[in-house]
Amino acid sequence: MAKEEDKQNLHKKGGNGHHYDASDISVLEGLEPVRRRPGMYIGTTGPEGLHHLVWEIFDNSRDEAMGGFCDNIEVVLLPENRVRIADNGRGIPVDMHKKTKVSALETVMTTLHAGGKFGGENSGYKVSGGLHGVGASVVNALSVYCKAEVHRDGGKYIQEYSQGKKKSIVKKAGASKLHGTIITFEPDVEVFKGIKFDWNTVVNHIRQQAYLVKGLKILIIDARHLEALLPSGSKASKLNTEDVFYFRELGLELPSITFYFEGGLISLVKYYNKFVKPIHSNIFYVEKTLDGVGVEIALQYVDDIIDRIFPFANNIYTGEGGTHVTGFKTALTRTLNTYCKKREMIKESEGGFTGEDVLEGLTTVISVKLHEIQFEGQTKSKLGSVEAQGAVATVFGEAFASFLEENPDDAKSIINKSILALKARKAAKAAKDSVLRKGALEGMTLPGKLADCQSKDASESELFLVEGDSAGGSAKQGRDRRTQAILPLRGKILNVERARIDRMLASKEVRSFVIALGTSIGDTFDLSKIRYHKIIIATDADVDGSHIRTLLLTLFYRYFRQVIEAGHIYIAQPPLYKIKKGKEISYAYTDDEKLKIIGKGGEVSEIQPIDLPAEAEAQEGAEFEILEPKTSNLKPNRVHIQRFKGLGEMNPEELWETTMDPAHRVLKKVNIDDAEEANKIFDILMGSEVPPRKSFIQSNAKLAEIDI
Repeated sequence: MAKEEDKQNLHKKGGNGHHYDASDISVLEGLEPVRRRPGMYIGTTGPEGLHHLVWEIFDNSRDEAMGGFCDNIEVVLLPENRVRIADNGRGIPVDMHKKTKVSALETVMTTLHAGGKFGGENSGYKVSGGLHGVGASVVNALSVYCKAEVHRDGGKYIQEYSQGKKKSIVKKAGASKLHGTIITFEPDVEVFKGIKFDWNTVVNHIRQQAYLVKGLKILIIDARHLEALLPSGSKASKLNTEDVFYFRELGLELPSITFYFEGGLISLVKYYNKFVKPIHSNIFYVEKTLDGVGVEIALQYVDDIIDRIFPFANNIYTGEGGTHVTGFKTALTRTLNTYCKKREMIKESEGGFTGEDVLEGLTTVISVKLHEIQFEGQTKSKLGSVEAQGAVATVFGEAFASFLEENPDDAKSIINKSILALKARKAAKAAKDSVLRKGALEGMTLPGKLADCQSKDASESELFLVEGDSAGGSAKQGRDRRTQAILPLRGKILNVERARIDRMLASKEVRSFVIALGTSIGDTFDLSKIRYHKIIIATDADVDGSHIRTLLLTLFYRYFRQVIEAGHIYIAQPPLYKIKKGKEISYAYTDDEKLKIIGKGGEVSEIQPIDLPAEAEAQEGAEFEILEPKTSNLKPNRVHIQRFKGLGEMNPEELWETTMDPAHRVLKKVNIDDAEEANKIFDILMGSEVPPRKSFIQSNAKLAEIDI
């Protein structure tokens, strides 16, 4: 009988012995799913996700412009981490929604998958980009404050929200002769840690959009320090904005930039190529609609060894490519091969071009517009619409073939560029195979100068790229031999900005690193074979150290981008000063930290800020006295300060304690933006074009810190 009761109880509790029935099923209402899992909607709660909020509200205004209903957009960065985006479009409808029984404005702002982008041919938009129509509501859900202001039908309507929930019903705030929508939001600190909008990130993204929508005027204003310009007692976040574009009428001197382009994609290609030399004068351009898919493409080849492909779908940048990029690459390779074979411009023994050959030196913008669009993933980084592939391949293939026929000089330059790439590819393969035979394939022989770690577990292993043999010697002695490997780099490595793999692998320093890393390189690169999950760049805190660090970042960006994206690249932060005060030793990483440490003691609050003697500070190991307030219990306190000029000046114990010990060191993780910026700087400073380099030096001369 007891066993029968146990069976019944087990049946009630569920197979695992725990109670499980309908009451255990959670139903998240409204926008609660967004707050529970924000990464599903904006990708990340880091800086990229934070800026994604701006893109989503901006995309709604831009979609109005794409539909021909708007020609002005204003983006304002406000104090208190707020952002205000205004347009002169139709304004979000405010009348009662039949299904939700509340204002359409409230429905759009508080309901997922509500908007004017789902109604088929009769919807509010023929082409749109937003986050599948959920952008405004997602931004609202992830904001501690949000305000929607609509001007339409002769009235001004307002509704405010907090964390996705309305604070009141939609109210008519008076009459208005204007039309448009204003959304102001403040991201929630509970979701986003360290909220800081980056001006350059906002400007660069919106610049792209301005090129993609002809005739659209976009003004970006940095009003984060607005309160300093307002009358005493005014509050910037509570300004009475009677005009849709109120900030244009303020007349205050605020940082701003305006974009307006009539040239479209041709202008965008010229912008991307402003620091490189084109190899042909005419920019290819085509715009045509086929089977309901709008295709617009511009391209130009330049004197470089990399490709720059910028794909867009409904004006959304698809960084991971997709079907439109696949169609383009297929048509490009086929068209150039066909052109060559007809004119016997390439030997049969050399074979035909591969996709790698025809992409070298290419700058292109690919833009498709579809009514029903499908993305792979919520954040739209890859286009999945199958019809885009065929439309792009057909439209581009036919137009590019005609371009080559009509512009023989341009065609010859492009073909010669691809032939050079073909020959270089074969030479690079031979060089790479040679490196692999001599390195990884011959008993996994590692570089002699590499002091490898004992662990074979990549997840706990670290590789320090150290500047110079002196620092390398200290690092080898001071390291944790079980998990830390040391690879000293002699001098400055090869600038790989314009070097192909064969020349790059001829560099002993670069070759040593490639073998030590274990992933191989080029088409045989395999991230799963990486030998260290932390690759740490440890260079001196001077101009040469910065140069070497930039060279290494350029190498990673060009040939090991996936390693950066996987989060394996770090920069060590060695201290600038060693400070000995009595028996206590401290390290300072900045001048501010140095002053704080010097002022540390029993009478800290009474110690005044001090100006250290410049001649004493400049000398390594300089000593001088800091006199604390005179009391019966205090004596003059002698402070010893040592300024580290390089890692090689540290003994093994100091290097371990300050730079290598996981418990105390400071590391900065490198993201793809860091590498892109390093690559851009090298493109300017080390490229073949003199004017961009001269302009950069003149513009930044005042920012230079002279290290004497």
